[in-house]
Amino acid sequence: MTAGGPGVGGQGVARKLIASHLVSGEMTPGAEIGIRVDQTLTQDATGTMVMLELEALDLDRVRTDVSVQYVDHNLLQADERNMADHIFLRSACRRYGLWYSRPGNGVSHPTHMQRFGVPGASMVGSDSHTCAAGSLGMLAIGVGGLEVAMAMAGEPLHVTMPEIWGVRLTGELPPWLSAKDVILEMLRRHGVRGGVNRIIEYHGPGLASLTAMDRHVIANMGAELGATTTVFPSDGRVLEFLRGEGREDDFTEIVADPDASYDVADEIDLSSLEPLIARPGSPGDVVPVRDAAGEDVHQVVVGSSANPGLRDFASVAAIVKGRQVHPAVSLDVNPTSRQILLDLTRMGAAADLLQAGARIHQAGCLGCIGMGQAPAVGRNSLRTFPRNFPGRSGTADDLVWLCSPETAAAAALTGRITDPRDLGMDLGMDPPEVRLPRRSSVNRQMLEPPPPVDEARGVALEKAPSIGVLPELDPLPDELEVPVVIKVGDDVSTDEILQAGARALPFRSDIARLADFAFTRLDEGYPERAREAGPHAVVGGRNYGQGSSREHAAIAPRHLGLRLVLARGYARIHWQNLVNFGILPLEFADDADYDRVEQGDVLRVENVRDALKAGAGIDVRNTTRGETYRARHRLSPRQRDLVAAGGQIPLLRRRSGG
Repeated sequence: MTAGGPGVGGQGVARKLIASHLVSGEMTPGAEIGIRVDQTLTQDATGTMVMLELEALDLDRVRTDVSVQYVDHNLLQADERNMADHIFLRSACRRYGLWYSRPGNGVSHPTHMQRFGVPGASMVGSDSHTCAAGSLGMLAIGVGGLEVAMAMAGEPLHVTMPEIWGVRLTGELPPWLSAKDVILEMLRRHGVRGGVNRIIEYHGPGLASLTAMDRHVIANMGAELGATTTVFPSDGRVLEFLRGEGREDDFTEIVADPDASYDVADEIDLSSLEPLIARPGSPGDVVPVRDAAGEDVHQVVVGSSANPGLRDFASVAAIVKGRQVHPAVSLDVNPTSRQILLDLTRMGAAADLLQAGARIHQAGCLGCIGMGQAPAVGRNSLRTFPRNFPGRSGTADDLVWLCSPETAAAAALTGRITDPRDLGMDLGMDPPEVRLPRRSSVNRQMLEPPPPVDEARGVALEKAPSIGVLPELDPLPDELEVPVVIKVGDDVSTDEILQAGARALPFRSDIARLADFAFTRLDEGYPERAREAGPHAVVGGRNYGQGSSREHAAIAPRHLGLRLVLARGYARIHWQNLVNFGILPLEFADDADYDRVEQGDVLRVENVRDALKAGAGIDVRNTTRGETYRARHRLSPRQRDLVAAGGQIPLLRRRSGG
């Protein structure tokens, strides 16, 4: 990876997209910019809070071109809560003017790509994998729910202008490899922090061999690199995709100028890649499959927004066709949309999977978010998912590996981690050849359009008792003296700060109850200590808050009294969520000072507002140890006002006189 020449030569796709939506600021890396938002995406695990926020904003009707609410996460109905959320979400869609994608229709990202994605449009979504829409030449950014609510209200998205990381692709993928191996190669090279404060833009002759849905796979997991988003050009492969969905009229060509330059440059020869796999615990711990070969496998799960395409499922079907899944393996198939399931059925691929012993489930996220399919303790589970953070599967001591559909299918047949290329030698198999239909089985039946404005104004929100309220957020005190209730290490994810899964997800709309799960993946005593302490601090390592966009990972600790986070560094979305809910995010100026602070120490920051205005530097006094640490903040004047007011909603209420 090399440094490029910003501002030299023509523009790439990312800069063209930003320039066409820029409403404030300058496109200089590190500066705050405002971007006009054309579309929004919400899903049910984050959408309930978004709709409560729209209610708090007293919005009459969304002001975006298109806003869609998907129900794809909370599909297990063990009690009444998830169904109550869905009823509430449908009523909110009808009241505020959103499209409603019914339960079982499909995972938000591929379904949005099929039905609503438009080259050249901007989109924000309350899901970190919103960046997948960059596969169509969109500027699509995952953010917290409150920022999505603000976008629906017509406000621009404010972000730090990222560097543009140009990745040139050459060659073609060899047999038995697919797009998942490309993004795993990026993670192998650069880890989970490699894309922080960057937009990844893929270009070069290798693009011609990658379909739009292949690009979706790569763009989706740009989130695992920590990138602001990923973009691809809108070219002939995008036109081919839109034509197959009956939407060729939505096509606009958007390609990089021949002399486009990038802030950072990298190159991948696709023909040189080999099958890769991420070992349990982190998407960034990537090794060649051959280095892990021979490990026994108990479960294989195919699906998720990281491998959502018809080709991904059809390839698995082609590999297992006429054979039987190993008797020690459960092969679970999670179609990503009803449309794809219908196409698999018409192709005969669904029958091939069933006859091989696969278990086909409803269309949705399911095991990817820990809603079912929890693996056995101490047994390897291979998944075509984007994330394998500890415990995310629903099993505390899980062993989840991330891989391509080809590697997953090989393990399903052999009962152990197997380089799929070895299937040719061991079983005499040819690489899978999949012929996809030129036209998809377009499914619009489970998409409910918003009613006319006059009808919408008469719709009442349907709130069950399980639907909570937004917490009251008080302003940030000007004198902070708070104990450190928990200290955590590097790369702590939002899954560890506030877990997902079947236990916690049903309480997503009830913050008081959800707070009982805060940090319990790391320390079961945190909620009780936090309640006893009241206002308190958290100390974190590098890349604090990586992973999901869930704002609950900020709201729930805030409900318990969190006012200050002092970390070595932050993931982008979680940092902004802390700001949005009035939590002061500071960074150690000297990384070594992290080692000097312990749980139980009391931290003091004096004259907070004046200190923030005085500059980027700020002193944090450890009164327990008699030490002072120099810290810094990255708050713009606008963000300083947010934190001081206690968050975005209190600030808006104050300005409106509410």
